[in-house]
Amino acid sequence: MTPHEFVYLASQSPRRAQLLDQLGVQHRPLLPDPVENAEALETERAGELPLDYVQRVTRLKLEAARKRLRRRRLPLAPILCADTTVAVGRRILGKPADEAEAAEMLRLLSGRTHRVMTAVAVQAGPVVHAMTCISRVRFAELSDTTIRRYIDSGEPMGKAGAYAIQGRIAAWIAHIDGSHSGIMGLPLFETTQLLARARVRLEL
Repeated sequence: MTPHEFVYLASQSPRRAQLLDQLGVQHRPLLPDPVENAEALETERAGELPLDYVQRVTRLKLEAARKRLRRRRLPLAPILCADTTVAVGRRILGKPADEAEAAEMLRLLSGRTHRVMTAVAVQAGPVVHAMTCISRVRFAELSDTTIRRYIDSGEPMGKAGAYAIQGRIAAWIAHIDGSHSGIMGLPLFETTQLLARARVRLEL
C-alpha cells in the first residue's frame, strides 16, 4: 500500500514539531479552534495514577483532533497526539499555575529522582497505535538562588514539572535513565515505530 506522505500533529508544542523535523517526517498542524478548551482535557481526576492520567489525556486529545479533522473537512492522513507528565511517586506535576507553584515543584524535584512519562498515539483510519515511554531523571540539589534565577528566566511556565530539559536547567540534571527526546515531549524511538505501523513515509 502507498505510504502516507505526512502526518497531522495535534500538538501546540514547538518541541514536538522540531523532533518530527529531526526524523524527517512531513507534518501539518492540527491545532484546536479558538472555541476549544484544550487545557480542560488535562484536568486530573482524584486518585488517578500518573500513568493512567497521561494515557487518558492522550486519548482525549486524539479524539478531539479526530473531530477537528472531520469538522474542517481536511484531507485524510494519520493523526499524531502526545502528552507528557512528570511524577513524584503518585503525585502528578503538571504545568505550574504561577511562579510560587513552579518554585514548589522545583524544590520537590531537587536532589531526587522523578519519572517523566510521555504517551504517544497515532491514528490511521480506524486503528490507533499507542505506546508510552517512561524515563527517570535525577536532579542535583537546587539552591533557592538557582530556583529563583531559573524561574526568572521564564522557562518553567507552561512546562510539566516546571522545567524544560533542553533548557538551562540541564546543568543540574545529574542522571537520566530513559529517552532524552521522550523527556522533551516526543520519544523518537517509539514514535518511529508507531509511524511505521501507520504507514507514514519515513526517510530513515
